[in-house]
Amino acid sequence: MMRHITPKSIRTPFARYSYGVEVPAGHRLVVCSGQLGIDPNDHIPPTVEEQTRLCFRNIEAVLKDVGLGFADLVRINAFVTGREHMKGYMTVRDEFTVDPPPASTLMIVTGFTRPEFLVEVEVLAAGPAK
Repeated sequence: MMRHITPKSIRTPFARYSYGVEVPAGHRLVVCSGQLGIDPNDHIPPTVEEQTRLCFRNIEAVLKDVGLGFADLVRINAFVTGREHMKGYMTVRDEFTVDPPPASTLMIVTGFTRPEFLVEVEVLAAGPAK
């Protein structure tokens, strides 16, 4: 069982995330590349919320392929193209994460490979060894 760490000696997190997650010995790690808000037909929705949902659905497919799910997330790294996208991203992220939440970082970047992309999400997950 993973241990989520949010020390009482430091400020509480700004949003719904843990400051750290300890993965027990013997677990396997799964690293998921950054996922963009694009569907299998190359459609890119116009809003950060819709793009974020696609990112997390893509991540869900990767995790499912190895027998894991959102409860196995250790860390989320996310990138948005502007402050105005932070709230929409975080609202959707919280729809997909469970309690206790994983560690998480959100960064504002100047852009991605195509100007239509507003968000990219990558994760680290851990599950019992097979």
